[in-house]
Amino acid sequence: MYGAIEAGGTKFVCAVSNEALEVVERVSIPTETPEVTMQAVYNFFDQYELVSMGVGSFGPIDVNEASATYGYITSTPKLKWQHVNVLGMLKEHYDIPISWTTDVNAAAYGELTFGAAKGKQSCVYLTIGTGVGGGAVVNGQLLQGFGHPEMGHIHIKRLENDAFEGVCPFHNDCVEGLVAGPALEKRTGKKGIEVKANDEVWQIQAHYIAQALMNYTLILSPEIIILGGGVMHQKQLFPLIRQEFQKIVAEYVAYPDLDLYIVPTKLGDDSGIMGCLQLAKEVAGK
Repeated sequence: MYGAIEAGGTKFVCAVSNEALEVVERVSIPTETPEVTMQAVYNFFDQYELVSMGVGSFGPIDVNEASATYGYITSTPKLKWQHVNVLGMLKEHYDIPISWTTDVNAAAYGELTFGAAKGKQSCVYLTIGTGVGGGAVVNGQLLQGFGHPEMGHIHIKRLENDAFEGVCPFHNDCVEGLVAGPALEKRTGKKGIEVKANDEVWQIQAHYIAQALMNYTLILSPEIIILGGGVMHQKQLFPLIRQEFQKIVAEYVAYPDLDLYIVPTKLGDDSGIMGCLQLAKEVAGK
């Protein structure tokens, strides 16, 4: 059996699969204190004989294997989880190989292996919801080194008439500060699902998201960009983002057909857990 953990700020999704990566069982565990949540994680996995495990965690996390704090969640806003050695706790409980990366890197890998980017060697996955996070696969490998990408916090050029202060406590006018769910709610006074599809706020959202995608395109030149998260359930955003992207790139670089380049997830909420299972299989040497 392979084990997988998609460790989120709200919940830990845990799953086990057979060798064909078919999910046998999965559970959702609330993200409470590390002690409470990890004990529930053990209670689930202890029922199975695991060969290996893949973990994709909310962050920031330490992914540098040469670091003394490799495997830790580091400077997260979730205070009880700051500087918690999640990987160490798992290794102490399970004597098996464990792959460790970010939740969005795991989702990118899931989409590359089984989803919208299947058959490709590179992709960017961006989730836009309560926060904004991004993962990338380059030449078939997860993009991480000294640290990992924090794609949601690149700075964005504001529209001239946009006085909105942003919601990120670190950088007001980063992608997360301007387009995450809380920013949308603060701009409109409504939840995203309550905002009409023709509201002008979607054009603002699309412009800022397109700026971010242009930057990722110029730096990484991925074969495909996949957008997920609660905000992207607003399907009217996709054509608006493609239009804005085409406008601001201004034919400077080539990119694939936009309908095939900027796309929704194919795996939906399973992107992360499937990426973790694939990483578990690989770390087991299968």
